Amino acid sequence: MRANTMGQSKRTSTFLTYFFLILGTVVMIFPFVWMILTSSKTVSESMQIPPTILPNQLMLDNFVEAVKSLPFLNMYINTGLMILFRVVCAVAFSSMAGYAFAKLKFKGKNILFSIVLIQMMLPSQIFIIPQYQMVAKLGMANTIFALVFPGIVSAFGTFFLRQAYLGIPNEIGEAAYLDGCNQWQTFTKVMFPLTSSSVAALCVFTAVFAYSDLMWPLVVNSDLNMMTLSSGLATLRGQFSTNFPVLMAGSLLAMLPMVVLYLFFQRQFIEGVAMTGGK
Repeated sequence: MRANTMGQSKRTSTFLTYFFLILGTVVMIFPFVWMILTSSKTVSESMQIPPTILPNQLMLDNFVEAVKSLPFLNMYINTGLMILFRVVCAVAFSSMAGYAFAKLKFKGKNILFSIVLIQMMLPSQIFIIPQYQMVAKLGMANTIFALVFPGIVSAFGTFFLRQAYLGIPNEIGEAAYLDGCNQWQTFTKVMFPLTSSSVAALCVFTAVFAYSDLMWPLVVNSDLNMMTLSSGLATLRGQFSTNFPVLMAGSLLAMLPMVVLYLFFQRQFIEGVAMTGGK
């Protein structure tokens, strides 16, 4: 009798677990499904009340109009270059800073790391005005450099890789020192290769953060040909009325790079999050 009760309780627990997991999956996937369906509707269908779920006929003209309304090729290039340079800067500078905070001993280390943590806690919007003033005085507005500028140094990347270096035993660095390596050789030839999973995860995180950055590209680049995908799509939204099917078609086109990126690097992304969370 007790075994039957335990078996029934286990089945109930398993059912509830899968039920809530499936429910959460549906809730997260529904906006993407709605975006795909809306991109194939007419304007009147997209604004009907009650809303229609399936379009009467597929309107592929929405994608053509979206491509004609925005210079998608330029925006893909701008977004790709911004992501590339931000990733390179994040890996280069965050690796060195993370190694220094984790393995080196110097005066003021705790204070400096506290400043890094404080920067992570503050909203990024408060840095927009001073960052824009610096870019404007350099005469670099409406350039790729302007898009990359806020991501040259990453507080999140510094914290992220510091956690990775803390997980490496100090004995490895000491062994490298006994073998004749100086501090730079220990970092580049011994320590840095051991953080490959975390570096790959940081690349994915940085790419996602850069891709979703909306406010800074809108502020620093006013030329439509120098905008990124996120800021360019914002121009499709009208002040009084919006062509939602065209907006959804443009959003679908802009979403494809991140979907491809995640499909290729999902293992590194999950491993990096798990390792950092465990530390």
